[in-house]
Amino acid sequence: MSEAPDDLARALEALLFAAEEPLTAEALAERLGGAEVREALRGLAAHYETRGVRLVERGKRWQFQTAPDLAHLLRREHEQVRKLSRAATEVLAIVAYHEPVSRAEIEAIRGVQTSSGTLDVLMEAGWVRAAGRREVPGRPVIYATTPEFLSHFGLASRKDLPGIDELKAAGLLDAVEDAYLELAEAGAAEDRAAKAALENPEESA
Repeated sequence: MSEAPDDLARALEALLFAAEEPLTAEALAERLGGAEVREALRGLAAHYETRGVRLVERGKRWQFQTAPDLAHLLRREHEQVRKLSRAATEVLAIVAYHEPVSRAEIEAIRGVQTSSGTLDVLMEAGWVRAAGRREVPGRPVIYATTPEFLSHFGLASRKDLPGIDELKAAGLLDAVEDAYLELAEAGAAEDRAAKAALENPEESA
């Protein structure tokens, strides 16, 4: 499918307006028969920059959203705002700044145990996802944020997280590395003990 510039822009507008969720440039291009859409998307974003709605890219996904200075006009009197517990807020912040991070590493940073329910709430909200397993003894699940997290909080990427450079400069983002090393050392000690038990079954009896 070959689109003239104006037709391509109109097609992109229609797809993005009707979409139930933000779309990547690749998904849009696929819907339009492989058309080159990135330049057209940037042109549309510039066109809408001063209008009541904006075309924005959040986490490599494109969507229309209300202009920030007009958002108050759309608030409903009985709007239900998602409220997170203090624990969930802390865990979300840790995942956002340290991802990918395991539950044990989250607990090491917070200094208290973290219930699986807290992570479940964040995953049900669509803001946190399981991102694989850490290649250390026990292979714990590690967690990361999602494109929905970026979109909800108006971030183009994790680089836009407030104060991340200041936190790095202060050394506050090194805690997860310390926690990881402690876990790795503990796991290695367990492996050595297990190996010794296998090599000297009489001594371990």
